[in-house]
Amino acid sequence: MPRQKSTHKAQSIKTKSLLSGIRVLEWTVYQQGPITGVMLGDLGAEVIKIEQPRIGDPGRAVRAIRGKSLPKLAGDRNAFFETMNRNKKSITVDMAKQNGKEVIYKLVTKSDIFITNLRKNVVGKSGMGYETLCYHNPSLIYATGNGFGFEGHDADKPAFDPVAQARSGFMFSVGEPNMPPLIGPSGLADQAGGSFLAYGILAALLHRERTGEGQMVTSSLLSSMLWLQDLELSYTLLYGQEFQVPRVDRRKALNPLSNSYQCADGNWFHFCMLQSQRFWHDFCTALGIQEIEEAPKFNSPEKRAEHREELIAILDRVFASKSRGQWTDIFDNYGDFNYSSVNTVADATKDPQIIANEYITQLDHSTLGRINVVASPVSLSRTEVKPRSPAPEFGQHTEEVLIEIGGYTWEDINRLREEEII
Repeated sequence: MPRQKSTHKAQSIKTKSLLSGIRVLEWTVYQQGPITGVMLGDLGAEVIKIEQPRIGDPGRAVRAIRGKSLPKLAGDRNAFFETMNRNKKSITVDMAKQNGKEVIYKLVTKSDIFITNLRKNVVGKSGMGYETLCYHNPSLIYATGNGFGFEGHDADKPAFDPVAQARSGFMFSVGEPNMPPLIGPSGLADQAGGSFLAYGILAALLHRERTGEGQMVTSSLLSSMLWLQDLELSYTLLYGQEFQVPRVDRRKALNPLSNSYQCADGNWFHFCMLQSQRFWHDFCTALGIQEIEEAPKFNSPEKRAEHREELIAILDRVFASKSRGQWTDIFDNYGDFNYSSVNTVADATKDPQIIANEYITQLDHSTLGRINVVASPVSLSRTEVKPRSPAPEFGQHTEEVLIEIGGYTWEDINRLREEEII
C-alpha cells in the first residue's frame, strides 16, 4: 500500500532552554570531553572552556583525519574544533601556577558542573581533582571521562578513539568474513563517550535538585562502546560461552530480503525484511520477477536460504538494471517495505528526510557566515534545543568571564597578564 503522509506538527511555541542558568566549566581536549559541553550548550547551559595559555586545546591544530587533509576555512578556522566546541566561551588560565589554580577555584564556586577528559594523574597534579574542587563547591557536579574506566591496571592509560573500538570487540563485529579488524567512523567512541557523559550529568542535576548534593559522574570510551554493543555482548553473557554474531558475506546472506544491492548508477540499497515470506509477493512484483515467486527453489524462507547464492545473483542483475532513483519511485508504492538507500556522508547532508526533521540546522558564524551544522540528536516540544554560538577564538572571553563571573577588576586582569597566568 502507498505510504501515508504525516500531518503531525511539532509544538511550535517553546519556552526558554532547559539548562538556562546552569554554568559549566570545561577543561577538555579533542572530542570525548568537548562534545559533552556541546550537548549541554545546545540545552542552554553556559559553557566556559578553559585552555592553557599559548597552547590551547590540541583540537585547534587538527588539520587531517586519517591522513586526509581538511580544507582550510575562512579566517584559518578549524573544522574539527568548530564542530567540537560550539556554544562555548574560551578563557586561558595557566593552572600549573598557584595563582592560576586560584582563578579556577573562584570560578568553581560560581559554577554547577566541571567537565574534564584529561587523565586522572594530570588532573590531580594540576589541583583539579574531584575532592579539591568539591571542597570549594560541595554541590558541584564533577564529570570526567577517560579511555578505559577509573579502576584496574589500565585506568590511567592514554586512549584515543580507535583503541576503544578495538578493545570493546567492535572491530570484529563489522565487515565480512575473513576481513581483518575494521575501524568504524572517525570519533565513534569519542562521540558516544561524550554523549553518555552528558546523560550522566543530566541525571546528577536531577539528583541535586532533589537533594542538594553534588557528585562525580564518570564514563569511558570503553564503557560507551560496550553499551553500543549491548545486545551482542549479552548473548555471550547469558549463554555463558562465547557467541560472536557472525560477519556476513552479502553474497551468502541467509535471508536475501535482508541484504544490500547495487543499482545501475553505482548507488546501493539495503533491505531489512526479517519476515521474508510476508514481503515475498510484493517484493517479486516490485522487481518484476513474478516468474520466480512460486519456483520450488525460492517459494519459502527455508528454500531461499538454501539457494541464497543463486537468488542473490538474480537480484543483483535485476537491481543493476535501474538507477536508485528509478527503484525508489517503484518501492515508494509499497509502504511496508523496510529499506533505505545506503547514503554516503554527502548524500546524508542532502537527504530529504534528514532535512525535513531539521537534523541538520543552521548557525550564524561571525567569520564563516550562516553555516550548516549537525543538530542535537534529541528535540523537546516545550523547550529549545539548538546550537547557540560558534566555537570561540582562543581566549576570546577571558576578561569577560573573569570580570563578570570571577569578580576580578581590570587591575587584577593586568596583574594576571603580567604574571602570565592568563
